[in-house]
Amino acid sequence: MNLPELWQLRYFIAVAERLHFGRAAAALHISQPPLSRAIRALETQLGVVLLARSRRRVELTPEGARFLDEARRIEGQLERAVAELRGMASGERGRLRIGFVSLADYGVLPGLLKAYKASQPGIALALREMLSPEQAAALAAGELDFGLLLPPVAGAADLEHIVVQRERFVAALPSRHRLARGGGKLPMSALAGEAFVMVPRDIAPGLYDIVTALAARAGFSLNVTQEAIQMQTVVSLVSSGLGAAIVPGSLANLGRRGVVYREIADPHPRLDLWLAWRRGAAGTGAGTAAREFIALARRTVR
Repeated sequence: MNLPELWQLRYFIAVAERLHFGRAAAALHISQPPLSRAIRALETQLGVVLLARSRRRVELTPEGARFLDEARRIEGQLERAVAELRGMASGERGRLRIGFVSLADYGVLPGLLKAYKASQPGIALALREMLSPEQAAALAAGELDFGLLLPPVAGAADLEHIVVQRERFVAALPSRHRLARGGGKLPMSALAGEAFVMVPRDIAPGLYDIVTALAARAGFSLNVTQEAIQMQTVVSLVSSGLGAAIVPGSLANLGRRGVVYREIADPHPRLDLWLAWRRGAAGTGAGTAAREFIALARRTVR
């Protein structure tokens, strides 16, 4: 089987993120008919339906949601490689390798990076969107200097960390859902019997356990009908009407069309996001650049 090319992945990502061929075509600066043909050709090439289309709506299929995760990952890896090569060619004075979960990108990460680049313009930042278990392994192997990750993770005893983001939870609902029109906080019990979209437990056990405990205290078990490994894909599946989700509040900054967010009324633990690094590493190999990054993160939290 011929593998998809990068331009095909970018076309698919544009449609999958907007769930609208016209807006995706405008963002790509092409007309709609060739975009539609390109997506159909990609589906034929892969042998799966990625997008369910009707006269009124475009929705991700489960196969499309999984492919979206991987397409984003591939595109991001290429962008990071190009940025690193350009940094090497321009003679930048140093480099920090930072992994992050997508949740950080809707909260603390943009401001932290902006502040650090302003104070340390000669230090290149090599960013990699990674799942929390992958970050923990990369930190242990010395392949990352820092990780923005969700605990618990294997090998946490060998990591130092500070909490840089503490998340409340909200219900993400399709905009046409019966509960989307209500005001105020939503009791968890109102979601009993709903189909849920979730990140698998092996990817984010802390998040998974908080949500399942919320449901248990409200008197029901979660009916998980779809899973996705990236938070933004969970929200995309909600926008397609495939279920509701309980997600960290900063995901509301994603602004996905077709999704309404309502804060959960029930008391619940907050979800911590760590800035983590290998124990002792910030005082030795990474040097001044790493110590300044940690200091800046501490000031940001305060």
